[in-house]
Amino acid sequence: MLYSQLGQTGLQVSKICLGTMTFGEQNTEADGHEQLDYALDQGINFIDTAEMYSVPARQETQGSTERIIGTWLASRKNRDKVILATKIAGPNPGIGYMRQPMGFSKANIQDALEASLQRLQTDYVDLYQLHWPERKMNMFGKRGFEYDPNDGWEDNFLEVLHTVQEWIKAGKIRHFGVSNESAWGLMHWLRTADQHHLPRAASIQNPYSLLSRLFEVGLAEVAIREQAGLLAYSPLAFGLLSDKSHTEGVDLSATRLQKYKQLSRYNGNNSKSAAAKYFEIAQEHGLSLAQMALAYVNTRPFLTSNIIGATTLEQLKENIDSIHVELSPEIMTAIEAVHQVYPDPAP
Repeated sequence: MLYSQLGQTGLQVSKICLGTMTFGEQNTEADGHEQLDYALDQGINFIDTAEMYSVPARQETQGSTERIIGTWLASRKNRDKVILATKIAGPNPGIGYMRQPMGFSKANIQDALEASLQRLQTDYVDLYQLHWPERKMNMFGKRGFEYDPNDGWEDNFLEVLHTVQEWIKAGKIRHFGVSNESAWGLMHWLRTADQHHLPRAASIQNPYSLLSRLFEVGLAEVAIREQAGLLAYSPLAFGLLSDKSHTEGVDLSATRLQKYKQLSRYNGNNSKSAAAKYFEIAQEHGLSLAQMALAYVNTRPFLTSNIIGATTLEQLKENIDSIHVELSPEIMTAIEAVHQVYPDPAP
């Protein structure tokens, strides 16, 4: 396994992070424990979850992923061996069954954090992330920013950072991060922290894959120069960047891409056409598409960790083994040629 420094924290996190949002939905508790055991054995020390998980968000399963990780930590007694990241959800009318009003007030952060710690059966989390911003902006597949002067949002970055600092001093959070953020948002978090000597964002968790490279436009430079690296989610584009999505005769009805079409930004024709071209490159060079796609993400200079998830142990093994795949100059050139034809078909 390879490791990267998490921001300016000094923590060394595995270049492959185990994403767990299927635990409690597509994976049982036993499945989750098996995946966690295997990942740890392979040198993965970084686990990512969220209070909202599993996905898709449902009242019946909300918090189930944290609970599964919690029972694993309690049974294995190995909390000191993992770097654990979770997230607090921002406002979203679609998940009104969670604490209300949702957002990042001091009271909301306290309620969310304490509930996560209880489910996770731990006294602290290593990285506490804002799952998505409170303000209206372009995220979750929305390409452009549409300004609404009447959106009602007031800049509360300073209040959030003061609250985070209190919980860090209390020993319940070690570090702070953001997710689904823009270049302006990340810079504003960092500037506010620096001006007031408050905790800096150690990382940003955003989508990044062969089909979604918009992070490169503005955020890549920020991530590198400000030492707030990317935790890349959906590196396989909901499974579209896997061999099974391009192999004739394979039953795809149980895949995330088909089961949860309402969540997927990857069902467009351009995404499918680009993925088919990437599949041809992988086949030509004797690689699986999944391993080529993950290996590409692993090469990015702004990457801190690549968040992989799987519904089977076989998939997990293939995904983790991507850390050993080196892409030749010929493969990189071919990938860039496809990108020129299909630039970011899935934002």
